[in-house]
Amino acid sequence: MESCMPIFCLTVLLLHSPASGDDLRLVNGSSPCAGTVEFLHEGQWGTVYSYKWDIRGAGVVCKQLGCGSAVSAPISSHFGAGSGSIWVSFVSCNGSESALQDCGSWERGEDYSLTHDNDAGVICSGQGVRLSGGSDLCSGRVEVLRGSAWNTVCDAGFDRQDAEVVCRQLQCGIPQKVLGAAHFKEGNGTLWSEEIQCFGNESRLYDCHSTDTKKQSCTHRNDVGLVCFRYTEYRLLGGPDSCSGRVELQYDGQWGTVCDRYWDLQDATVLCKQLNCGYAVSVPGQAWFGEGSGDVRADIFDCDGSETHISNCSISAWGRGACTHSNDAGVNCSGPLLPAQAGRVGPLPSKCNTSNEGTTLCSDHTALRLVGGGGACAGRVEVYHNGSWGTVCDDSWDLADAEVVCKQLQCGTALNASVSASFGQGTGPIWLDELRCQGNESTLWECASGGWGQYNCRHKEDAGVVCSEFKKLRLSRGCSGLAEVFYNGTWGSVCYNGMDENTVKMICREVNCGESSEISIPLPASSTARK
Repeated sequence: MESCMPIFCLTVLLLHSPASGDDLRLVNGSSPCAGTVEFLHEGQWGTVYSYKWDIRGAGVVCKQLGCGSAVSAPISSHFGAGSGSIWVSFVSCNGSESALQDCGSWERGEDYSLTHDNDAGVICSGQGVRLSGGSDLCSGRVEVLRGSAWNTVCDAGFDRQDAEVVCRQLQCGIPQKVLGAAHFKEGNGTLWSEEIQCFGNESRLYDCHSTDTKKQSCTHRNDVGLVCFRYTEYRLLGGPDSCSGRVELQYDGQWGTVCDRYWDLQDATVLCKQLNCGYAVSVPGQAWFGEGSGDVRADIFDCDGSETHISNCSISAWGRGACTHSNDAGVNCSGPLLPAQAGRVGPLPSKCNTSNEGTTLCSDHTALRLVGGGGACAGRVEVYHNGSWGTVCDDSWDLADAEVVCKQLQCGTALNASVSASFGQGTGPIWLDELRCQGNESTLWECASGGWGQYNCRHKEDAGVVCSEFKKLRLSRGCSGLAEVFYNGTWGSVCYNGMDENTVKMICREVNCGESSEISIPLPASSTARK
């Protein structure tokens, strides 16, 4: 066999940086959180034309700068005429954007017909705080604006109460993780080493008390980081009881639904546990419980099913794709956990029993999951039937069978139909054998087979699946760096191998980093780099 030629791997660099406060500022105001709006474009600072400028646009600026909410949106060069280019005209924000660059505008680039007599301004509610170096505006190194400079914060004494205030001030929900030891790399400039002492109910970090005694041992190696979680409330609506229905999550104070393309059994199981409803036995999509209202969230929750709260799950992609309410996801949970109300053990339904862990399992549900593959979209095929989880025999197992599994779990298309317990041997019954799916069935048990429990197999013949949505994508430095794919429990880089500009733009969109991009291909020292 010929050996493969060595090739160099792709680096993607955005021409426009991801949303941050580094390319946006307020000038000529009484504080860094008030003034004329300026942002950096093509290496030059410029202003925003104030025609149609309103409180929604100002709110986006305040959020992006970590300056709380907008108090007012002054127009007509309230803080004095700016200088340089007028980069954006006729801005139209709806208020939910993470950055000013995400808002619609009639024109971008220098427009010589406009003057600085109408520069837009902003007055924000609070002192600046931001998260830097993370994957989005709600994760990263904690930095506080003091005067005109951003200061990092020492991890000594920074606790969950302090984190709650930062996440609230940034409109980022609740804290998920507080990370010390410069988890998001060391910052620059001054280290704000006073100990912050928040009660947790303050609206701004500025309202918290801080000690006068500095932690002399703190250096940038002690910079504290924070990951916030934007979802704050959870419910099921439209079902026959409180443990089944349309999934609705509260985001930035607004209720919305969840897209069924990216919501799976593991995510639903965590939600069921959180709502005291056992675990998920099915995740019907296509607005099975009726269409909801509000936004349709298409974020990818990376729950493995063992978490006790959705906020313990990471999110690998925000706003993965456009969905409508016809894609609203639903959940059928196994039922309320017992004992029942008032500490009294109530009677179990005739087809249910309680496990040793105290979870109610009902035999009249059938469900599907993938186990042992390191993610929700790859692994050993397991079916919940007659009150027990069991496996599927690999006799006659092929890509058409695997396709039904991937489609049922909203995991894309089947890449591989594995046999011989490639994801490890399961336990319990072997529920299905000799499956003969056409590939267009909605559930695996709609396929022709040898019947439930009619098998002549052992667990060394357990069937498995790898679906296309299992291949998670990221850039090694957030919105720049090596393009990497997560497969079989490991992140690996993607080789260039003739990748064109359209593919690179797709990668930027996939990781929620816009579309503008540049490819950098490392070459041997004797070669000239091509861009």
